[in-house]
Amino acid sequence: MSELPLPPARRQLGTSGIEASAIAWGMWRTTDGGFGTSDLAKLVHTALDAGIDLLDTADIYGFDGSDGFGDAEALFGEVLRAEPALRSRMVLASKGGIMPPLPYDQSRAYMDSALAASLSRLGVERIDLYQIHRPDILTHPQELASFLEDAVKSGKVGAIGVSNFTIHQIETLSSLLDTPLATTQPEISPLRVEPMENGETDQAIRLGLTTMAWSPLGGGRLMRPESEHDRIVARVLGEVAEAKGIDRAVAAYSWLMAHPAGIIPIVGSQNAERITEAASALTVTWTREEWYRVFTAARGAPLP
Repeated sequence: MSELPLPPARRQLGTSGIEASAIAWGMWRTTDGGFGTSDLAKLVHTALDAGIDLLDTADIYGFDGSDGFGDAEALFGEVLRAEPALRSRMVLASKGGIMPPLPYDQSRAYMDSALAASLSRLGVERIDLYQIHRPDILTHPQELASFLEDAVKSGKVGAIGVSNFTIHQIETLSSLLDTPLATTQPEISPLRVEPMENGETDQAIRLGLTTMAWSPLGGGRLMRPESEHDRIVARVLGEVAEAKGIDRAVAAYSWLMAHPAGIIPIVGSQNAERITEAASALTVTWTREEWYRVFTAARGAPLP
């Protein structure tokens, strides 16, 4: 059986000209359990040394429902202030547009202040990739487009993207932008394959967007299944992983990366060994039969 092509080690973020690793590392758990600056610095070094230079954070990371807004960015900023040379080794991504307890605000005034606050917490003059975290239905997309255009023109942002937007919201926003969106960041995993069938990944290909997958392990349920569906998908994925001599998590990352949309999985582990191990997904190939075995299990129904 012929194998699907290996993913490239690096990918362009849309048409922005920014090149990043084909795997990202995310920081939404870095404020859990008394995580400190030295702990985060160790993981940043681990990711960079493993060839993972697309580092993803957000202003909402660290918020516990009542406190902690901006904590993950602030902690990352402490790492960058302590080791300024790290900044040139990474593609720095952050997100804004969630404002507890509203919960969303993408008005021009708020987004200007949110971007300024992120830059200040991170201690940088430019965020390489700035994404709108979740759609604000009450902001006219023209107002959001104006903010994004000016963020790029000002040099404060290198490339722009969206996260958790529907295909229609992306289509509308894109039509109002002169600077093309570079990325879209939906939830995709072997436990959530809807974007592969509802038009999201097809739209990304058509518009030239790079797809970044958050929660590529299904919130950990691929490793610790909860439902019967989880167990079935984990078992099928595990069988393929065992045959390839790799961990189930690595199999999940490489399965996503085999998709023609050029999906970049965002590794969420705070374990250094797991981060290093994730980079090995770049060396894993899939046959069509193997890939569709997992996809069929994920759908929970035979293919048409």
